Amino acid sequence: MHRATKCSVSVASQQCLSLHDTIYSMLESPIVEDGRNLEASERARALRKTQTVSEGLLWGVLRARQLCGLKFRRQHRIGPWIVDFACQQEMLVVEVDGGYHDVIAENDVGRQRHLESLGWKVIRFSDKEVEENVDAVARYIARELNLAYEFRRREATGSGARQSNTKPKR
Repeated sequence: MHRATKCSVSVASQQCLSLHDTIYSMLESPIVEDGRNLEASERARALRKTQTVSEGLLWGVLRARQLCGLKFRRQHRIGPWIVDFACQQEMLVVEVDGGYHDVIAENDVGRQRHLESLGWKVIRFSDKEVEENVDAVARYIARELNLAYEFRRREATGSGARQSNTKPKR
């Protein structure tokens, strides 16, 4: 897997990327909303609400300890940074780079060095790599951690789960 490459995305994805890029680019300066600065946790929340297609696909694999039983956090704060995905148990950061990372590549290098100096391992995937084969990305993450690949789909629970004793609506 390698550094970000450009790929074509749908119009809806481009709009989401645009909003995501705007929020991402302001991480080092305060975001002002209604005359007040948003705190880092609010920034992370805003990023979670505007995730890209590729981040959503990867989160579908990483969430709920589905990959090798590891707990990942999404849009997680580490020091002054907010990373796409973090596994604290393994000190692993997973970044999904879209087209905007080509523009801020120099900032990414400094950010990655700082995270590595704190003991975090950082691996990056392009949005194209995630969208084309999220399973290969998951396998690569497991291999980087020297773990046997294991994926356990989370159980369908919660308000959206179909009850076995209920009849489907017609």
